[in-house]
Amino acid sequence: MTSEALHYWILVLDMESFSTRSDPIQRSLRDAMYDVVESAFAQAGIDRREVVTEDRGDGILILVPTTISPIRLAGPLIRALDDGLREKAQVYSAAHSLRMRLALHQGLAVRDRHGWSGDAVNTACRLVDAQPLRDALRAADSAHLAFIVSDQVYDGVVRHAHRGIDPAAYLPLRFATKHGEVLESWITVPGFSAPPGLPPQPKPAPPPRSAIPGAAQADGGQSAEAGNGAIGGSAIEVGVVHGDVVGRDKFVHQQGPARW
Repeated sequence: MTSEALHYWILVLDMESFSTRSDPIQRSLRDAMYDVVESAFAQAGIDRREVVTEDRGDGILILVPTTISPIRLAGPLIRALDDGLREKAQVYSAAHSLRMRLALHQGLAVRDRHGWSGDAVNTACRLVDAQPLRDALRAADSAHLAFIVSDQVYDGVVRHAHRGIDPAAYLPLRFATKHGEVLESWITVPGFSAPPGLPPQPKPAPPPRSAIPGAAQADGGQSAEAGNGAIGGSAIEVGVVHGDVVGRDKFVHQQGPARW
């Protein structure tokens, strides 16, 4: 029976190069993955009984209720995961290397008798599967974790620089999924000032001059009515200003002589 869709913080975790390992190593890596995740949630002060998980073989879908602050997820949880993976790396061989990609999104998810679904779940899965995220982790050969967040999570959580979260360590990533959908996201790799290996991102085109409020629209950078000296409905040209230039209810305070 299908339950009602509810809002969650959605984490999707995936192990790097899992399918290339032998069966015994895959089993061992899965045990290690759950050990690291469960320990990290405890260190971040998140009760695992409040969190829903769904096993995905080489990873885990994790649904966190919105009663838990996303700051814990993007801050203490990421640090604890990275610490746990670093500890494993000290005792595991290169053939048993455990490195992870992790995505954080938010939105509605619904449970039926088979598992969890929803467009937000699909988006989180596409984020963690992004080739540029794979490339960033591969390029950061000394790292153990690559973390990607949706644009919504970055805007609502990361960019505010809460304690334990450094927005300067994130780089924007705009990529197309295999279905042709374009997603906006942000990537960080713990231990790096900026994630390596990302493709150059296109810079947004500046808006046309006609779209800028108050921009001059006539030849030579002057408005068609610039000669009448009015401000409301026409343009005023100001060179270098001393003091205040006042026009109706607007003024500009600069230094240097004014030319009207």
